[in-house]
Amino acid sequence: MIKLTARMLQELIFHEAIVLEAYKDSVGVWTWSVGITNSSGHLVHPRYKDKPASLEKCLRVFEWVCRNKYLPAVNEVFDGFNLSEAQAAAALSFHYNTGGLRRASWARLWKEGDVERAHKAFMNWRKPPEIVSRREKERDLFFEGTWTNDGLATIYGVKKPGYSPDFGSARRESIDELLQDILSQ
Repeated sequence: MIKLTARMLQELIFHEAIVLEAYKDSVGVWTWSVGITNSSGHLVHPRYKDKPASLEKCLRVFEWVCRNKYLPAVNEVFDGFNLSEAQAAAALSFHYNTGGLRRASWARLWKEGDVERAHKAFMNWRKPPEIVSRREKERDLFFEGTWTNDGLATIYGVKKPGYSPDFGSARRESIDELLQDILSQ
């Protein structure tokens, strides 16, 4: 059974970033924290609209969502296989982004021992085009153990009245100690 680690969560955050209050994503879905929406089981809108949460609150809910909504699928799909921390992080990030780990041919091929085809099939999940870089990083983490996170999170504000992320407000902050504390409780 795979357990979450701070390094795994940091890798996923590296791909997602953090927004401390509710915003509308690229297709108009109210989103908060590390890409969390109401469909996660945690109410985002209207709870965090115009009400920024602390970084600690964002990370606590993010850990809860990962542990309860996404990690179970990783454990199910790879039941009986001993994944490295890097492989578990890559599978978790893939599933968090796509929701498609259970139907991903790359996972089935890897479990069958066809590593070459699994490596290639990982890149079948490349829509929209701007996701390709993330998918390459997840693939490289799963197959080669190449981590991309640096222990820092990018945190954005919200532009109003449109409620979109304010990319000009980006700041980088260390989150390792906070994640270690959250995971130890």
